[in-house]
Amino acid sequence: MAMTMHLDVVTAEQKLFSGTVEEVIAPGVLGDLGILPRHSQLISRLRAGELQYKTEEGNMASLFVSGGVLEVQPHMVTVLVDTGMRAEDLDEAAAQEAMKQAQDALQGKDPEDLDYETIQAELEAAKAQLEMLHRIGKARGH
Repeated sequence: MAMTMHLDVVTAEQKLFSGTVEEVIAPGVLGDLGILPRHSQLISRLRAGELQYKTEEGNMASLFVSGGVLEVQPHMVTVLVDTGMRAEDLDEAAAQEAMKQAQDALQGKDPEDLDYETIQAELEAAKAQLEMLHRIGKARGH
């Protein structure tokens, strides 16, 4: 029997996942973090990207997260994200439109009025969604 830990992934609006898992792979700001049961305690910021976890049944599942914070305890992982969604809820057209709007905003406004950090975060989130869609083969009906 494989060792397990509890994983909670929550946004301000909803709980995206709560359950027992064997492994978590999270998009840390300095690189991906692989977490197994009994991992040492850790707190890390997250970047936009794919959060993967392996269920007790051995299936890999994915969630999109747009940034947030990860807390690791030996038998529990808590992920607090700004926004997130299940892989099956990702929409390629919406992600492409968000990326286009962010790029347009970066090119068209007066630099003094530009909230560069917010627009850059939106652009990175849209890019990460598209990368995740292509990786899982959901884009364009694959």
